[in-house]
Amino acid sequence: MAEQDGRPPIVELQSVCKWYGTHKVLSDISLQVERGRKIVVCGPSGSGKSTLIRCLNRLEAHQEGRILVDGIELHSKMRGIEQVRRKVGMVFQNFNLFPHMTVLENVIAAPVYAMGEDRASAGKRAEELLARVNIAEQAAKYPGQLSGGQQQRVAIARALCMRPEIMLFDEPTSALDPEMVAEVLDTMVSLARTGMTMICVTHEMGFARSVADEIVFMDKGEIVERAPPETFFTSPRNARTKQFLSQILSHH
Repeated sequence: MAEQDGRPPIVELQSVCKWYGTHKVLSDISLQVERGRKIVVCGPSGSGKSTLIRCLNRLEAHQEGRILVDGIELHSKMRGIEQVRRKVGMVFQNFNLFPHMTVLENVIAAPVYAMGEDRASAGKRAEELLARVNIAEQAAKYPGQLSGGQQQRVAIARALCMRPEIMLFDEPTSALDPEMVAEVLDTMVSLARTGMTMICVTHEMGFARSVADEIVFMDKGEIVERAPPETFFTSPRNARTKQFLSQILSHH
């Protein structure tokens, strides 16, 4: 892909490989993500999707190839990792909220305690973000008092409170009851409209179709196919992609 306005891609993976012992979980992954693009990564269980996304903020270490985030290379040196983590917000499957802190405290924890930001300014931003994800009225509650969908929206607000340039989502709706999936996806759709760069691992094909600029299909640690949603859903080229789509779309 060409550089956009002369700026390099915000995320770049060059021939990235990763092993767990002798098992190769990522095999020669190359991918460029331009600023403001929405990428959906999908594929069967064990295809390496979550590992890929966790490598982008060094929750997992890769062994070969290069990963650059906003021009900073991720390797074992801590300084690069910290710089990248300031630019990257992450939303996990299982919320990962602090149970002993209120919703508001959860959202401001990182800016205040990790970055030394003034509590009042972080609190003001947190309130705005909680309003944006439609749970302003829950600010004084504890995570255990909220539904799974509400907790996941708190997790999104918490990630946004660090003013990230990129948001990573690792199957953010897979731990939710079906009736709560839509409220989290709606929040993600509205975030996508703000122009945020997003990389989402998800099986939610309706979301992928409406939001993604590009869909990346992985299987057995490789990128098998990538295409804009329209092409991906209507005329996938690879047999493995076709099989995956027929399975997943028959369930929805």
